[in-house]
Amino acid sequence: MADEALFQFLHYELMQYIYKSADSKETENGRNITKLENMGFRVGQGLIERLTKDTARFKDELDTMKFICKDFWTCVFKKQIDNLRTNHQGIYVLQDNKFRLLSQLSAGKQYLEHAPKYLAFSCGLVRGALSNLGVKSIVTAEVSVMPACKFQVMIQKM
Repeated sequence: MADEALFQFLHYELMQYIYKSADSKETENGRNITKLENMGFRVGQGLIERLTKDTARFKDELDTMKFICKDFWTCVFKKQIDNLRTNHQGIYVLQDNKFRLLSQLSAGKQYLEHAPKYLAFSCGLVRGALSNLGVKSIVTAEVSVMPACKFQVMIQKM
């Protein structure tokens, strides 16, 4: 439990550092979210290397996504994804009904506008992990009710 609290504290401090060190121009054009997403990308690449060093290659995209939802998500957030959906055409929706990095925020509607900056690092984590597994993707996240969120993964064919 202590490592979870440390991860949440580190995530919060990372966000505070990025947003306090930026000037108003960077905040307006989304550079802060890009910085957080790029940091998450690199961390995701490193984590997936450790997690898959003794794992056989995945036979298809669906197996890769199942690994992300079960093993990778458990390693990072201490629980599995609640729901994985796909249209079998390269779009996957990962739903987490109690996302740990949003659970500390108030559930009020006024905080929904701040949710994207709390999700940018996690989007980068998933994209970096998939990239290191040979899957090029675009990962976005949306929140309609706190602390639940949906990550949409669009696989880009090479």
